[in-house]
Amino acid sequence: MVDKGAIAVAVTNQKVLEHELLTEMYDDGYYPDHLVDKGKAILLSLCERIEADQPADLAALYTLTHAATEEFNALQTEFEAAGSEIETVARDAIGEDFWFVATAYGFDKADIEELIATRDW
Repeated sequence: MVDKGAIAVAVTNQKVLEHELLTEMYDDGYYPDHLVDKGKAILLSLCERIEADQPADLAALYTLTHAATEEFNALQTEFEAAGSEIETVARDAIGEDFWFVATAYGFDKADIEELIATRDW
């Protein structure tokens, strides 16, 4: 079950609710939990947008994931200020969870690289 903590979540997709997001980052002390929480909030917000907008195809989904990726781009500065960064482990964890979200909403043919194509990390 997702530990929602202080994050208000209106997500109804059961797969998402049962999935632990960004676990590799939470398990690694290099990443401050309060910043990983912000990353998790970005992913949950993406889920809310998918549920609200119901993208009809991959192009529409990519528009949503690119916007969420831009939020991660902005978060990178906070990681750096905390003595951390979005590097290999984080990139993999974030990318895998973007792909998880896509498949949880039926976009099994989503390209993981295209989901996060606007990343600068």
